[in-house]
Amino acid sequence: MKHVTIYTDGACSGNPGPGGYGAILLYNGTEKELSGGFRATTNNRMELMAVIVALESLKEECEVTVYTDSRYIVDAVTKGWAERWKNNGWMRNKKERALNPDLWTRVLYLCWKHEVAFRWTPGHAGDVYNERCDRLAVAAAQAPDLPVDAKREGELFGGFRS
Repeated sequence: MKHVTIYTDGACSGNPGPGGYGAILLYNGTEKELSGGFRATTNNRMELMAVIVALESLKEECEVTVYTDSRYIVDAVTKGWAERWKNNGWMRNKKERALNPDLWTRVLYLCWKHEVAFRWTPGHAGDVYNERCDRLAVAAAQAPDLPVDAKREGELFGGFRS
């Protein structure tokens, strides 16, 4: 099985606000950059999208190490929180709904499809790939004519909720 290393980051100007994600995939001496953004979203949604887009870009099942500066992602996966939220109908506890179940569903599926290990790296601490992902995410958030993050905008402007 191929081993791919992935670095990811998300950015948001305001929270919510225009946001972007960046990812760098490393395999066998080759690097691939991915990025994109949405006009009204949150930082956590962009952190999750970076992981999703990177894992979805893999053409076959792989062993993957994902480096992220998001404790939200690392802890939710490695401590089993996301799986527990899913099993409890996307509830964090008896009163609080888990946020971003649409994206967590995709992350959990991709972690099932691939052998994924998540590693935390401190943000803005000199990690070359983390810094590059941050620049990709910030640039994507500043792009003109960003698409709609329909799930998030629906929640912001009185539409549907998940």
